[in-house]
Amino acid sequence: MEEAKRYGRLGAFVVVSLCILATGLFLLGGRKWFQPTFMFETYFDQSVAGLDVGAPVRFRGVPLGHVAAILTSAATYEQSVPLDKRREYIVVRVEVNLSGQEAAQMRRDAESLAAKGLRAQTQLAGITGQQYLALDFLDPKKYAPLPFDWTPRYLYLPSAPSSAGEIIAKAQSFLASLNEADIQRLGQNINTLVSDLDTKLGEIPVTDLATHLQGTLKTAKSTLSRMDRLLADPSLKQTLDNVAVISARVRQMTDDGELDRLVKDLDDTSERLDALVGDNQYDVRAIVEDLRTTAGNLRALSESVKRYPAGVLVGGPPEKVQLPGHSP
Repeated sequence: MEEAKRYGRLGAFVVVSLCILATGLFLLGGRKWFQPTFMFETYFDQSVAGLDVGAPVRFRGVPLGHVAAILTSAATYEQSVPLDKRREYIVVRVEVNLSGQEAAQMRRDAESLAAKGLRAQTQLAGITGQQYLALDFLDPKKYAPLPFDWTPRYLYLPSAPSSAGEIIAKAQSFLASLNEADIQRLGQNINTLVSDLDTKLGEIPVTDLATHLQGTLKTAKSTLSRMDRLLADPSLKQTLDNVAVISARVRQMTDDGELDRLVKDLDDTSERLDALVGDNQYDVRAIVEDLRTTAGNLRALSESVKRYPAGVLVGGPPEKVQLPGHSP
């Protein structure tokens, strides 16, 4: 009995351990084995160097899946086709992780999306040079599907040439269009350009430029020295301190309200002066008239002294002077 119990406990331990191990594997990545997947394939009529199995697949930047296989059409669909009639396409198969509902919807909409311009295109990932597969909407008239004669194993999605491939193709076409005469003219133009540059550089008055530059540097140095002396002058610091003190006093007067009271006192004094002048306007006019009369008498006496100086000193009284503004 004891031996049977030990075997029973050992069997239970093994079963529990296997369950724990299976659960851990499932949580660490085994769950993808039970997730529905969606496969499609696309064909390229150019090199896909840099695109490897496992490379990411993105729809407008959103991760969608990964590259599952990279094959050739000759080995996949054209085994029985004569060599001179083979397409020699590159077949790229993609595994997309989708839910069952999303996979069914994509199968239904695949033809419409392709007609709308959905294309697969290889692109570079940053500066590393590694390529990934990008899905995006392009002009369907410009990027028509590649022709083929077989039935795809998976859902077919048309492709578009990569931007890097187009640049390389255009460069190769341009180089191929150049003939020997064009290359010779291009070399002659480059030689002429280099010669002209050399001549122009030789005509530059380097000595005069160096002289002017030295003069400018000396002037700048003298100006900086004067500024240093001015800033080092104690009177400048004292002036700035005085300005700071005056500014502080004015600010304090403003904060305390003294400046407002001073302005108000000036306004009151001006009003009082206006009222005083208005009340004594007649007296002021009489005083002004008397001053004018006195000034006239002094002017007449001065004229008499000039004409008869002896008569004024030893003679009789001077003749009566008729002042302006008085009747005889």
